[in-house]
Amino acid sequence: MTVAVESSTGRHWQWQGYQVYLVRAGSAPDRPPLLLVHGFGASTDHWRKNIAELEADFEVWAIDLIGFGRSSKPDRGYSADLWRDLVHDVITKQIGRPAVLAGNSIGAYTCLSVAAAYPQDVAGVCLLNGVGTFSQTTVVNPPNPFQKAIGDLIKGFVLSPLPSWVIFQYVRRRSAIRKTLEQVYLDRTAVTDQLVEDIYRPATESGAAAAFAALFKAPRGESVDRLLETTTCPLLLLWGEGDPWMDTRQRSQLYRQYYVNLEEHFLKAGHCPHDEVPEQVNGLLREWVLGTVVGGG
Repeated sequence: MTVAVESSTGRHWQWQGYQVYLVRAGSAPDRPPLLLVHGFGASTDHWRKNIAELEADFEVWAIDLIGFGRSSKPDRGYSADLWRDLVHDVITKQIGRPAVLAGNSIGAYTCLSVAAAYPQDVAGVCLLNGVGTFSQTTVVNPPNPFQKAIGDLIKGFVLSPLPSWVIFQYVRRRSAIRKTLEQVYLDRTAVTDQLVEDIYRPATESGAAAAFAALFKAPRGESVDRLLETTTCPLLLLWGEGDPWMDTRQRSQLYRQYYVNLEEHFLKAGHCPHDEVPEQVNGLLREWVLGTVVGGG
């Protein structure tokens, strides 16, 4: 049974005991709908520039993953499988037909996970600076057993309740949020007060600190190459090539090594190209959906 509560710009949907926030805009019954999935620390608000333009051509949905935005923030139970199954149920129980998924960062990984596990419900996937490891990636100077044990001990201490609460109080400050965004956006003018507020607001909610600690303890999901093995739909890779957190050219080569049916573009942007250069992202996504996903080109 699902229960939906309407709000000013979206609605909450009850899923497995959690409140999940969804946004829906536009209507295009003859085209596959779009489902947008945000990255770590973000929410449906991070897609505001994309929804406003793409709703003219598509039925557009966006979701706040559990642990973020206006959705529930439990203090345990996070995993890649949780988000994968959540997004899949949005497709089957809310949208009602196969969708094109577009995700940024960890949201991109979630989209790929859905496509790999449920290919019949995904018409295409757009990955914007997607994260996730490849099983064959070379690790330089791997830690010896003693180093690994110390690292695990430190991680366990830092993410225990009191230290993680202290860290969270620091990183959730507006000034810290702005500083982080200015590091990952090439165009600092795109780091607006509204953007900072959109990320700050959910961090002030009850349970946000405990959810922060629990998120970092979530088990690592399947490697990207393993997911690509069972993915059958077209892929669109959009890279903000100024991303300080990843070598986009190297990751591009890895994707091409494991998957043939893809198109990619490198954009003058950082880790969040959909928000930094939305006109370019919207145009490329629209053209790819209509030409490749719908048109089979």
